[in-house]
Amino acid sequence: MAAKMVDAKASADGGATSRRVVNRDQVVRAGIDHFLQRSTLDMEVLAGEMAISRATLYRVAGSHDDLLGDILSALTEAMFAEARATRTASGFDGVVEVSRYFGEMLRSPVLETFLHRDAEAASRILFTPAGAVHESAVRNQIEIFRETGLIDELSPGADIQHLAFLYVRMVGAFLYAEFFTGRKADFDELVPALRSLMSAAP
Repeated sequence: MAAKMVDAKASADGGATSRRVVNRDQVVRAGIDHFLQRSTLDMEVLAGEMAISRATLYRVAGSHDDLLGDILSALTEAMFAEARATRTASGFDGVVEVSRYFGEMLRSPVLETFLHRDAEAASRILFTPAGAVHESAVRNQIEIFRETGLIDELSPGADIQHLAFLYVRMVGAFLYAEFFTGRKADFDELVPALRSLMSAAP
C-alpha cells in the first residue's frame, strides 16, 4: 500500500484545529476496526473516529469502494491464513479442507450482517475479478495448491493461475449464494464439481 503522507486538518470541537499526518496503512487499519465494530463502512463516521476531515480521508483512501476493498482484502488474507494453518490433509482433500474452513468463517455475524445490509456493495467488491479481494483470493489459492502438494499432481502444462481463478469463482459463487438466496450451502454438494475441475486440468 502506498505510504503517501498527507497533512490532515481536523476539528475536535468545531473551532480549534489540530494537524495530523496519516497514511493509507493507518486508514486501512482504522477502517478494519471500524468495519469489525459496525459491519459496514461509513466514511463520515470513520473520519470522525480518526479525527481527520472527510476530505482528507477520501484523499488518502480514494473512494468508499477503494477503502472497503482494501478492508475486505485484508480480512480475506487473515481468514485464509487461519484456514491454511488448520489444514491436516494433503492433495485435493487438503485444498477442500481449507475451503470448507474458510466458508465456515464467512458465517461470522460481522460478515453476515454486511452481506445482508450492503448486498450491492458486496457484489461490486467481492465478485469483480479485477478487484483486490478476488485477486487476494486467487493468490492464496495458488499457495494452497502448492502447500497441499496438489500442484505436483497436475500436468506440467497446467495453467495454475487459471485453475485458481476458476476454483475461487466456483467456491465464492457457491458460498456467497447462501447470503443472497437464503438457501444454506452444503459444501459437500460442491466437492464433486471442484474435483472435476482439477481432474480436467491438462
